Amino acid sequence: MTNTRRQFLHQSAQMAVTGALLPDQLLANSSQPPIRSAAETISVALIGCNSMGWADLTSMLKHPGVRCAALCDVDQNVMNRRATDLDKLAGTVAGSPKPVLYNDFRRVLDNKAIDVVIVGTPDHWHCLPTVMACQAGKDVYVEKPLANSIEECNLMVAAAKKHQRIVQVGQWQRSGGHWKAAIDYVRAGKIGTVRTVKTWAYMPYGKTFPVLPDEPVPAGVDYAMWLGPAPERPFNKNRFHGSFRYFWDYAGGLMTDWGAHMIDMALWGMNVTTPTSVVAMGGRFGFPNHAGETPDTMQAIYEFPEFTLQWEQAIGIGRGPFDREHGVAFIGNFGTVVVDRDGWELLPEADSGQYLTPAMPRHLRYGSDLDKHTLNFVECVRSRQQPNAPAEVGRNVAVNAQLGNIAYRTGRKLNWDETTQTITADSNANDLAKAHYRSPWKLPTV
Repeated sequence: MTNTRRQFLHQSAQMAVTGALLPDQLLANSSQPPIRSAAETISVALIGCNSMGWADLTSMLKHPGVRCAALCDVDQNVMNRRATDLDKLAGTVAGSPKPVLYNDFRRVLDNKAIDVVIVGTPDHWHCLPTVMACQAGKDVYVEKPLANSIEECNLMVAAAKKHQRIVQVGQWQRSGGHWKAAIDYVRAGKIGTVRTVKTWAYMPYGKTFPVLPDEPVPAGVDYAMWLGPAPERPFNKNRFHGSFRYFWDYAGGLMTDWGAHMIDMALWGMNVTTPTSVVAMGGRFGFPNHAGETPDTMQAIYEFPEFTLQWEQAIGIGRGPFDREHGVAFIGNFGTVVVDRDGWELLPEADSGQYLTPAMPRHLRYGSDLDKHTLNFVECVRSRQQPNAPAEVGRNVAVNAQLGNIAYRTGRKLNWDETTQTITADSNANDLAKAHYRSPWKLPTV
């Protein structure tokens, strides 16, 4: 049943947050659904309507047979704006009813007419909606990083597997044609033995972020629900909406934002998952009065059995390695492959005036990688095949990103044991790898 705005406001006032408990019927193990025909409509709900959540939804709606069945956000102002924006979109399923509006994601999961949820919330809110959606028998497209802790990542992988759900993580380079071409070239041995891989993000934004006083919660915002399992704090604009990424309570700065993309490409190219050790250093060197907590400058070095992986980040600087603000460089004995979102190129090594591998022109990106990624997800929802960036892929890069941040925060070299999924002999670091939920919210049981 479609709600009017007045009905939505009435329902919102009646719904109190009582804890992360699902109705009993949602906890039952969902059976694998049958393969869907291309003629069947897929009903999608968006949880978290700002920024990338909205980009993911509008991308998904470009594909035939997909309709938006619901919008959910704790900020009524954002949700009302998106409902209006949705009315203006062309290409939606003809005759589809208007989306139902919710301010509590659990009510979305109660709606049996919804097939898929997009989790476009801040990072600290990725785990619960994803796990609970899997338990409710719904497929999930969840933004990166997979979660804000290693413990949550492992739970999300377990939930997708147990309930046989299609889970696609928003690491959309995995669906980009030029990324795959560059990685295929590296894997074919054309640049010889790869001894190190560089990944980086030098972002020109964030130069000004002044400290602001706490203030009353804006009208229309369910701030207690926005905080959810995060520590209780007074409302502050700096911690809200897009700038939440600068605070450890909710995210991990550039490392879990851009690093979740670039490091993922390094792992894919080298066909590895997690490191044996990591060391990191950095600080708030460029903008010491920045109101955030995460570093504006940081380097991390990951040790793998046969190569090293480097991550570099900087806020307020746009010219990174190879004169690119972001990218991945596979450095081999015969040459270096450099790839970013615009394309890839080969930089051959030379000896005695001769290239060690043939030169070639730069290869440019073609098409929208995000649109290809959401199409891959929709196709896998229909076919029940694994998508390009399943939960396991999201988990692996998130582990790398979280380990880099933990190494920075502790100031110590960390040794990672993938068998036990723990940091060896470091109780403080292992504590940072766990989720610490504020009551009444609890980690889900899978």
